[in-house]
Amino acid sequence: MAWYRRSRFVYNAYKSLNSKLLLPKSPVQSPIPRINSNSSSLFYNQFKSSVISGSPSISSKFGYLNGVKQNQSSLFSCVTSRNYHVDRNQIYHFKPRGFKSWFENPRHIFIAVVIGSGVVITVYFGNSEVVPYTKRKHLVLLSRTLERRIGDSQFEKMKEEFKGKILPAIHPDSVRVRLISKDIIESLERGISHERAWSSPGYATESVSHHEIDGHETMKALTEGMDEKVPGDWHKEEEVLDDKWVKDSRKKGEKHGAKTTTNHLEGLNWEVLVVNEPVVNAFCLPGGKIVVFTGLLKHFKSDAELATIIGHEVGHAVARHSAEQITKNMWFAILQLILYQFIAPDFANAMSNLLLRLPFSRKMEIEADYIGLLLMASAGYDPRIAPQVYEKLGKISGESSSLTEYLSTHPSGKKRAQLLARAHIMQEAVDMYREIVAGRAIEGFL
Repeated sequence: MAWYRRSRFVYNAYKSLNSKLLLPKSPVQSPIPRINSNSSSLFYNQFKSSVISGSPSISSKFGYLNGVKQNQSSLFSCVTSRNYHVDRNQIYHFKPRGFKSWFENPRHIFIAVVIGSGVVITVYFGNSEVVPYTKRKHLVLLSRTLERRIGDSQFEKMKEEFKGKILPAIHPDSVRVRLISKDIIESLERGISHERAWSSPGYATESVSHHEIDGHETMKALTEGMDEKVPGDWHKEEEVLDDKWVKDSRKKGEKHGAKTTTNHLEGLNWEVLVVNEPVVNAFCLPGGKIVVFTGLLKHFKSDAELATIIGHEVGHAVARHSAEQITKNMWFAILQLILYQFIAPDFANAMSNLLLRLPFSRKMEIEADYIGLLLMASAGYDPRIAPQVYEKLGKISGESSSLTEYLSTHPSGKKRAQLLARAHIMQEAVDMYREIVAGRAIEGFL
């Protein structure tokens, strides 16, 4: 109990000392007013006189009153020195407290604007990339490592989902798809070379000659499938329809010397998977995972047709459309949260889809079409068959009206066919294909 007695002794000593320092009450002493922090102004002289007023007898009886005055004055200055200002009439105005008061200082606002602008500029220029061929500049916040992990995770989930339906590696369809994909991937490796050079591989492969033989049948099918007659060759002066943003983007990129971003394609572990499902679809996951369904193989018999679709899907991976879509969805979500404050959530969602999400998705499809066209041409497949492939895809999907196209994530097959048939990209692809047939390979075309 010794600790208790010592604690009790210290407490009593502190209490006795504190009582001696307090001022004795006087019947003539006026009460000390409370300070109202919410008041906008206060006369300091009146407050000061009310605080330190007292009778002469008390002042003479207690000689330490001046010391108490100084202590009270210093205490008052410590509490309020940062929360008031004095105007020219010697009136003390108390400043508001809280988060809002921080923004009332112009200096604070200037600092916030400078720091915020620096962060935005750093994030934008540190994560902006240039898409190969189109030279379009886009913002991608998703890292390359995380993008590959997402692709690998989705690929493993697909294996589990379609377990028992995946064709073995020795199946003829698997071998066919794997060989075509290999041609496209080798073409991509040549396309992303930093230097543009001509190389002579020696002899043209037999597969190139085979695609050249099918050129007349391709043109016949192309002219029969389209409403307007398509000439057997494309020239710059015969262009009628083109996607204007591609031309503007390429011209702007070449003017500023924009360097395309291809680092995300280095060291990819490409894998091909054929699923026995009657689905007319194929896609390429981030990280180089190509998936093709057998329903697609039943509608497209030739290798050139299948190379068109695989080249398109690889084009999505080249342009990092998946990572860009994730970044865009984040900005769309922030915009929707702002719109929720003014309009109904359902209306905000509908407007964001019609005006932002769907047009951007159709733009990415056109971009993948252009990149895929160059890839298949460089791989030795006749690019003139691509318009007929996309028009056939449109008929399979059951496109009926322009309203359906406006509400779709993909442009109509007919529009895609017209764009590719008459765009400048077709002339480039045909010239590249002819060089491949002649035994000369082009590098750095992307």
